[in-house]
Amino acid sequence: MSNLMNKLIPASNSWAPLFIRLPLGIILMAHGSQKLFGWFGGYGLEGTGQWMASVGFEPGYLMALLAGSAEFFGGLALFVGLLTRPAAVITAFTMLVAMTVHIGNGLFVSNNGYEFALMLLATSVSLAVSGAGQLSIDKTIAKKFTQQ
Repeated sequence: MSNLMNKLIPASNSWAPLFIRLPLGIILMAHGSQKLFGWFGGYGLEGTGQWMASVGFEPGYLMALLAGSAEFFGGLALFVGLLTRPAAVITAFTMLVAMTVHIGNGLFVSNNGYEFALMLLATSVSLAVSGAGQLSIDKTIAKKFTQQ
């Protein structure tokens, strides 16, 4: 168990991941809450599910639930630094799928392109590689495992 925990929650002393985790977590939670709850001008599960079905992600409601949950709960986990590596892998995969919707529109977000999803993918991958860093629940947990 200790070996698994050391891989999932390494004890990094870097502050850099904190400055990626906080804005990424906020952005992902906001987008996930649009899909799940209809907050911030979103369409909720029903509306998002209909849209997802219209672009080929079937069943739409389930896809909306999965994407919204990955974004909201993954973003929350990243924000607090809890199981950062697995949460980052999940959000990276979600952004990779999101890019498939926008890829035909080119790079720029002004044309409904994939640049925003690409940036979220890149920051998620960065956290999957680096781990949570300082001021994280992962760091607190890692300290407890190294003290045993």
